[in-house]
Amino acid sequence: MIRLNVFIQVSNKNKIEFENIAKELVNASQKENGCIAYDLFMSSTRNDVYMICETWADKTSLKAHEESEHFKTCFPKIQNLSDIKVEKFQF
Repeated sequence: MIRLNVFIQVSNKNKIEFENIAKELVNASQKENGCIAYDLFMSSTRNDVYMICETWADKTSLKAHEESEHFKTCFPKIQNLSDIKVEKFQF
């Protein structure tokens, strides 16, 4: 399995737009083959920090996700609205 923790810092002015795009990405991604979990969390201590926590069955599933239309559409928009840090784990 592969786990991605995607930490996202977004300004207050971009918060609503970010949340709408992130929810669209999460909803579509949860339906993909090989998706074990795909969730959006907001920090309980910082209102400008979110995390998308993804768990994929294998490299093939993650690659298909990264090539999906919703990922190619949503992720660049999220990148333009925020600062992102990604942690990747295999287990």
